[in-house]
Amino acid sequence: MRIIKLFIVFISTTFFSCQSGKDKRLDESYLKQVEAIIKSNNFNGVVLIADENEIVYHKAFGFSDLENNRSLAVSDQFYIGSISKQITAVLIVREIEKERLKLSDTISKFVSDIEQDWVDEVTVHHLLTHTHGIVELNEPLAFELGSEFSYSQIGYGLLASILEKIHGKSFERISTDFFKDLGLQSTFHPEHRSYKNLVKSYEESELGELVFSDENPVKYIAAGGFISNAADLLKWNKLLHSGEIINPTSLEMMQQRYATRVHPILDSIEYGYGLIFKENEEQIQIGAFGYAPGFASANYYYPQKKMHLIILSNVATQLDNFKKTFQTHTELMGLIKASTFD
Repeated sequence: MRIIKLFIVFISTTFFSCQSGKDKRLDESYLKQVEAIIKSNNFNGVVLIADENEIVYHKAFGFSDLENNRSLAVSDQFYIGSISKQITAVLIVREIEKERLKLSDTISKFVSDIEQDWVDEVTVHHLLTHTHGIVELNEPLAFELGSEFSYSQIGYGLLASILEKIHGKSFERISTDFFKDLGLQSTFHPEHRSYKNLVKSYEESELGELVFSDENPVKYIAAGGFISNAADLLKWNKLLHSGEIINPTSLEMMQQRYATRVHPILDSIEYGYGLIFKENEEQIQIGAFGYAPGFASANYYYPQKKMHLIILSNVATQLDNFKKTFQTHTELMGLIKASTFD
C-alpha cells in the first residue's frame, strides 16, 4: 500500500446549465454557496445537482489517482456502498409486482443450505428492513425476530440469493441485465469487469496520511458493492421516483417507515426499503449514504423541490467520526433542504 500526504490540490472540470429569465431558481449566488462548502472541506470527488430535469451543477474536484496526479472527471466511476441497497430492493420489489415473490415468503423457500430453524421464520420483509437478527448464516438470531433494527449486509446478500433462485442465474448477470435495460451504461456489478473509469480510493491513517485502498472488500455486492457515476445515479433517481421502474404503489411501499435506526451521520433516521429519511421527511429529503473503503457517497432526492443531489468521493478522512467524513455531504444536503425558491 502506498501512503500520500494529506494534501489535495483542487483541479476541476465543470458543467453548468442554469435556467434563464424570471424562472431561474438556482442563481449564481446559490451556486457560490455550493462551491464554498465543497472547497472549505477540502473535498475530493464529484458533485451533481439537478433541478427537475436539468443539471445545474456537475463538477469534479481533485484527483482520481493521487500518486500520479491524475485529475478527476465528472464521468469517473466510484463504488457507491450502501446506495446499492435501494437497487437490490427494487429488484426484489419488481419480483413482488410480477407475483413471483411475496414479502411474507421465508428464506427456506429459496435457500436450502442454512441449518437454522429461523430459515422458516425470517421473511423477505425482515431482510429488506434489517429486522431479522441474522449475524452469521449458521448461528442463532441475535434478537427476537422483528423486535429490533440491526444494520446488516448479510441480509441483502440473502436477498441476492433469493433473486438468483427465482431467475436461475447469478446476481452479477441479473444486475448487469437490469442496468442494461435501464440504459445505465456506467453502472456495474464489479464482477462484470466492463467498467473503465473506476477511480482509486484513499483512507486517512491514524498518522494523518492517505493510504491507498487497493481493493474493495465488500463481501455482499447486493448490500454495498455496485459501481456507478453521478450521471447514472441521477438517471436512476429519475426512473425510480417517477415510478418508471416500479409502479407508484410499490414506490410508496419502499418509502414507508418500517424501523428507526441510530445513524452514524444523521443520528435518528427512518428506514424504508433501502431508502432513509428523517421522521416525516420522506417527501422532503429521501435517499441513502454509502461507504466502501475510501468511497464516501450520498444520493438524495427532494420531492417537494424536485431536486437531486449526488456526491461521490474517493478520499475519506477523519474516519473516527463519520459526521466529519461526510461533512461536505451533509452541508450540501442542508443547503438544498433549507433553500426556498421564487
